[in-house]
Amino acid sequence: MDFLDLPPMLGARGCVRLPGSKSISNRTLLLAALAEGKTEIRDLLASDDIERMLDALRALGIEWSRDGESDTYRVTGGAGTFPVKHADLFLGNAGTAFRPLTAALALSGGEYRLSGVPRMHERPIGDLVDGLRQVGADVRYAGTEGFPPLHILPAVIRPGGVVRVRGDVSSQFLTALLMALPLTGVETTIEVVGELISKPYISITLELMKRFGVDVRREGWARFVVPGGVRYRSPGTVFVEGDASSASYFLAAGAIGGGPVRVEGVGRDSIQGDVRFAEALSTLGAEIRVGDNWIEAEASRKGRLKAFDLDLNHIPDAAMTLAVAALFTDGPCRLRNIASWRVKETDRIAAMATELRKVGATVEEGADYLCVTPPDELTAAAIDTYDDHRVAMCFSLVSLGGCRVRINDPRCVNKTFPTYFERFLDIAQPVPVVAIDGPSASGKGAVAARVAAALGYHYLDSGSLYRLVALAAIKAGVSFDDERSLAELAAGLPARFEPARVFLADVDVTDAIRSEDCSAGASRVAVMPDVRAALLDRQRDYRRVPGLVAEGRDMGSVVFSDAATKIFLTATAETRAERRYKQLMEKGMAANMESLLKDLQDRDARDAARPVAPLKKLPDAVLLDTTELDIDQAVGFVLDRARS
Repeated sequence: MDFLDLPPMLGARGCVRLPGSKSISNRTLLLAALAEGKTEIRDLLASDDIERMLDALRALGIEWSRDGESDTYRVTGGAGTFPVKHADLFLGNAGTAFRPLTAALALSGGEYRLSGVPRMHERPIGDLVDGLRQVGADVRYAGTEGFPPLHILPAVIRPGGVVRVRGDVSSQFLTALLMALPLTGVETTIEVVGELISKPYISITLELMKRFGVDVRREGWARFVVPGGVRYRSPGTVFVEGDASSASYFLAAGAIGGGPVRVEGVGRDSIQGDVRFAEALSTLGAEIRVGDNWIEAEASRKGRLKAFDLDLNHIPDAAMTLAVAALFTDGPCRLRNIASWRVKETDRIAAMATELRKVGATVEEGADYLCVTPPDELTAAAIDTYDDHRVAMCFSLVSLGGCRVRINDPRCVNKTFPTYFERFLDIAQPVPVVAIDGPSASGKGAVAARVAAALGYHYLDSGSLYRLVALAAIKAGVSFDDERSLAELAAGLPARFEPARVFLADVDVTDAIRSEDCSAGASRVAVMPDVRAALLDRQRDYRRVPGLVAEGRDMGSVVFSDAATKIFLTATAETRAERRYKQLMEKGMAANMESLLKDLQDRDARDAARPVAPLKKLPDAVLLDTTELDIDQAVGFVLDRARS
């Protein structure tokens, strides 16, 4: 799909089983490849980043297999080396594969070329290369100095001593060195220059190395002593925790959308730093409960979430979710110490600022911070995702603000969570829609208006929209030949509907839109693709809390295809002609039964033969034949269906 439209949501509640952690998955795969023995890996994440690592390991001669029934991977380690000494590796945009593999291959005595997607070639790697050169590795840039792609050549490694690496750009550089240096067999000290960011990710690295038999001595966060004379040894079976960064979207959904929402796969015993996202939500006022292997979030009992000013250096990935959660707080919010966002899958500070403004927020962007002031009302928007999975996932939460949101390039979530949107829709509760379709003069308008009033829902009379566009054009002096201007009018059409009345900018235009000029104009604008596209989005904007009753053609098939209640209202052509005849006579207008009947039959035939969305009962719609029913009976039937 090029885009995914999420409808406005009433709230969120339910339970989600998390996919495996990307950070743990790729670290575990590389350690298993470098270890002695066979490692069985359970709950490995299925995603693009992991596929890139698996492909690379196979190209390097590491044997692995997957048991489809148990979804278990078995990796036969290379005991500290890679059997294949010449390889070209493509690693996409997978930083958790590219950086550690660079370090391991640089110390493996082979010749390798590593490349990725264009964005990977914009992500700095110079600090890691400088660290590897300090022990004698021969790593060269195949393009721009300081950035991938890389060319690694065999070299005489000078192990031991002190290796210095910057810590304020990406913690993955330190992770890569920590995981690779045991291959030298000599004790080596790593000194971190500057502040170490994303410390919890280093904790994951150290914990996993320990499970594979290498215990690094940490002296604060500035010095790390990698022991000599040790080798990685398989621990046998490794279970991959659920992804704590992915948990943030669902926990935030619970805090914003009422909840409770529970995530399973992480809890109080997690080795991932991003579980502390739950603590951040708690400071915003959300109700948080934590178990051994689960976390649950629920909305604050005191109303809106509280504004915040937080240092988020310890949870950089999950912090993006807080940037969207800021839209639902009671004041301006500040996210500090997030400079690492600049060198991720995209420049996340710039990307988040741009997209937050689209939905109505006021945003101040700095070198290492964002200030987000929530709007009074969120605006429907199309969100660009920059090939960044986390941008796509966190902006799904905007739908919980009662407005629709379009996610462009939703497939980018395949990087870490291919089924994200399915899981989100499992817990999110869309604003309900009752879609009433059917042939002309079947009573759709009268029934829909009364159903909307009984339910307290908004009401959409779609049949009046093209007439309203024509009237708006006449009032604005826009030519019926100017499709672009007409589409702009349609996109922002200030129309609202009440039973038997139509309003344009709060002016009752029920009679005005029936004039000959409006009728002629409606016929002209109705065939314009840009106008039709604009009105499609405009109709969807009528879907607001607490619900919508939408009547007219294509309501259930095109405009609100996900409507929970779909009614196909019909009656015999003779009955519909009689009803139309009575309406016209009551208004003092001349009418002829035979002519009315023929007009309806001809229109039915045209509607049923349309090449796009022909008028017919959908498989998931309920047929309501009102030939023998009065309006009270028809309204009662629809209300029973909607309420059930």
